[in-house]
Amino acid sequence: MSGEVLALVEERLRAALGEPDGRAAVTFLGAERIEVLRFPDPAGGLVRYATLGMAAAPMADPTAVVADPERGPRAELLLTVRAGDPAVDGVPRALATVAASPQVEGVVAAPGGSLDLGQPLWPGAPFTSVLLGEPDDTVPELELPAPRDPVRFLPVLPLTRNEAAWKRARGASALIERWRELGVDPLDPRRAGLPRSGDTP
Repeated sequence: MSGEVLALVEERLRAALGEPDGRAAVTFLGAERIEVLRFPDPAGGLVRYATLGMAAAPMADPTAVVADPERGPRAELLLTVRAGDPAVDGVPRALATVAASPQVEGVVAAPGGSLDLGQPLWPGAPFTSVLLGEPDDTVPELELPAPRDPVRFLPVLPLTRNEAAWKRARGASALIERWRELGVDPLDPRRAGLPRSGDTP
């Protein structure tokens, strides 16, 4: 069953993003294997990294006594960055860690949620946390046969420590609005983060 779902997910990713030029597999104790596919977009100057494996099973409500094997939200993650920094190719393990969190920690990944990894997302990165954004049209939602929920493709936005603190204190919407006010490009892998909460930029 899970293989069926992942085959459909990969088909959707390829239809939306083209052919991947890289693929990495990461396995964690107590969790199914997560793959990370790399999709170049030369025309737009972007690189996208998509997880494959998170949607194999529905995310269970941590308060539920018994997990439903069919019903429940399903998702995969999509990290988009501007091309030009080869160090970002070191991101698969961090991205797979976020994708495995529903299996390992029993959490439900949803827009507005965040996860602190406690280490750089890739070598030399100033980002140690991620924020999950609202799905957009980059990869359309994948409908699955009933009674399964559709698979949503959640954008992953890297956060510096100060940005993660800002999000915890004021919420995801306030952080995104602050980025807009300051002209911050969240897709820039070399961008400077926000100043500490309360500081003047």
